[in-house]
Amino acid sequence: MILLRAAVLGIALLFLLPAALSVLSWKLGEHPASWREADWSSAAILPAARDDEAAVYVLAARTGGLKGALSEHSWIVVKPAGATAYERFDKVGWGSPIRRNGYAADGRWYSNEPRIVARLEGAAAERAIPKVRAAIESYPFAARGGYRIFPGPNSNSFVAHVLRNVPELGAVLPPAAVGRDFPVDGRLVSLDLAAWELRASLFGYAGFAIGARSGLELQFLGLVAGIDPLRGLLKVPGFGSLSLIG
Repeated sequence: MILLRAAVLGIALLFLLPAALSVLSWKLGEHPASWREADWSSAAILPAARDDEAAVYVLAARTGGLKGALSEHSWIVVKPAGATAYERFDKVGWGSPIRRNGYAADGRWYSNEPRIVARLEGAAAERAIPKVRAAIESYPFAARGGYRIFPGPNSNSFVAHVLRNVPELGAVLPPAAVGRDFPVDGRLVSLDLAAWELRASLFGYAGFAIGARSGLELQFLGLVAGIDPLRGLLKVPGFGSLSLIG
């Protein structure tokens, strides 16, 4: 009984309290009432597409509605050498299963500014693009109906699948990318030697990760708490990554 009470208290303090504070902070802010009122225009954070250099980017932004208090939406952008425009790939819960160029490459998501999570440019990007396209094609939940907001598979499950299959990008999705830990390959425990990562997930409901890219993470109902000492980050449910370095 003592252990059960300690576990409940730990979950409340580590996950539920920060999440509640994040929701309160979000509700005090101003946000679009619907997708029709939201700004989806380019945030102009990507360099102008040039024809001489390849590029791969992973971007993320807070999502819409009350979900935005706890979660982000992520997507993938590629540009082969010689191309003069970016290609953007999203997994969304409506319309085409994998959306290609449905929005500006660095477009705002429900009026929320995106940021770059991972990038490759030049020759490294050119080598990685075929792997990115292959990972997009191999995503096992690409058909209509292959989307579930929680615990996944959702938009973040899709991008996390690409990141795991393209280790050259050298990144994991932010802790607020709910659904990123859903095991799309069906494996509840995985060891990624290329990324030096050990991950376990009970179908996205609870789990943990430890490794060079994730640091130490505990996951509960899509919320992530942890610390990344290599990058000086504290991972707080709802709020995401907070810098420990002044």
